[in-house]
Amino acid sequence: MTINPELMRTEKRRVARNSVLVAILMTIFKFIVGTLSGSLGILSEALHSALDLVAASLTWYSVRVSDRPADAGHQYGYGKIENFSAFIETGLLFVTCVWIIWAAIHRLFFHTVEIEPSVWAVLVMGVSIALDVWRSRALKRVADKYNSQALQADALNFATDIWSSAVVIAGLGFVWAGRYYHVPWLANADPISALCVAGIVVSVSWRLSRATLDALLDAAPPGVRSEIILRVGSVPGVLGVERVRIRRAGSRYFADVAVGMARNVTFQASDAVASEVRTLIHRLLGDSDVLVNAVPRALKNESTFDRIRAAAMRNNLMVHAISVQDIEGKIHVELDIELDENMLLLAAHDRVTALEADIRSHVPEITSILTHIESEPATIETSKVILQDHDLEEKLKAIGAGLPDVVDVHEIILKRVREHIFLSCHVTMRDTLPLRRVHEVQNALEIQFQLVAPQLFRVLIHPEPQTDNRR
Repeated sequence: MTINPELMRTEKRRVARNSVLVAILMTIFKFIVGTLSGSLGILSEALHSALDLVAASLTWYSVRVSDRPADAGHQYGYGKIENFSAFIETGLLFVTCVWIIWAAIHRLFFHTVEIEPSVWAVLVMGVSIALDVWRSRALKRVADKYNSQALQADALNFATDIWSSAVVIAGLGFVWAGRYYHVPWLANADPISALCVAGIVVSVSWRLSRATLDALLDAAPPGVRSEIILRVGSVPGVLGVERVRIRRAGSRYFADVAVGMARNVTFQASDAVASEVRTLIHRLLGDSDVLVNAVPRALKNESTFDRIRAAAMRNNLMVHAISVQDIEGKIHVELDIELDENMLLLAAHDRVTALEADIRSHVPEITSILTHIESEPATIETSKVILQDHDLEEKLKAIGAGLPDVVDVHEIILKRVREHIFLSCHVTMRDTLPLRRVHEVQNALEIQFQLVAPQLFRVLIHPEPQTDNRR
């Protein structure tokens, strides 16, 4: 799912602001009713609501700051402030628990307080439950949508407020029942209900503290690392997953993944595989910043040709026409290397010598290496004249007709480039010819073409299968 950053900021800020307004309203009402009724349960809820107000205010501030883009001073963005806000909220909840437990024990064993249950007390707590249901659902919806830990903490906190408020109402009900039915021990229901509230808050605080500490300490989400290793390992072109690191900052994940790839793949091919890995991890983590590092690895079944190409790629050189010959048990290698046409011979020879030394060190069974240096074009050549020579064209077509594997020769073009004559043509051959034989036919045609036309400086033949002949 593509996230609209502006919509995300608007929704997160609006739901956090509404939570602050509700917290202000409920804190005031609970303190008034708790003071008038003398109920420790309601007063404990009022204090809890006051801390909820502080927590909601911190959340509102954190979601306003966390969505700022990364800058030079905060290269991973400001997302951690959401996690820190949730951590502070956890500490405030623990402080609430300590006060509630102390006051409840004090009333149970040391100082009895007369409680006056009233309809107003029950009404305020009922309204508190209704508002907590509304805002916890609103917070959870936005938190799940944008993976915001600060909003998740608020949503979980206010969801437990529903149960704690219900416990307080039950405590007041038991106190009223004790008076009406003359059961004195039911007068202790209020401090006991306060202890129940504290128990609920402790449970919530413990869960919040673990989640926030995990985020602050960069703990990986449970099971996600294993899932990434499993799925990335199945991506075509990935030989293995070398490393997976995941950290979270606010609602955004940062993943650092190293994958092994065959060392002979091109840079473009490795980037395509890395892009597929990034897409897969984005689907797993949602909004995330993923860094994929390709680590070159040698295949177990690499041939001598593969190892020679790997040495060339390691030296940032292009080689072709590699020939490996076994002569009386000794391995001889011939290859063509492409170097910048403007490079001086001495420098070119040094590059070739270094490459040959690298090949020998990684393919020790090689006895000798002969390298043919070709100039790699670095300038665009302008063809001034396109020549017409019908007699020569007929001779070339006749040469092609004399070879059994050639169907025809067509699209013959002669060009004058600087002082040289270039020839290019298309040659149709049988579909079933292996490429080795195709190359042999091309070489044979080039030799015969230059025999009948020694003025040709370069001959370029484009082979075509018979079923794709577009003459």
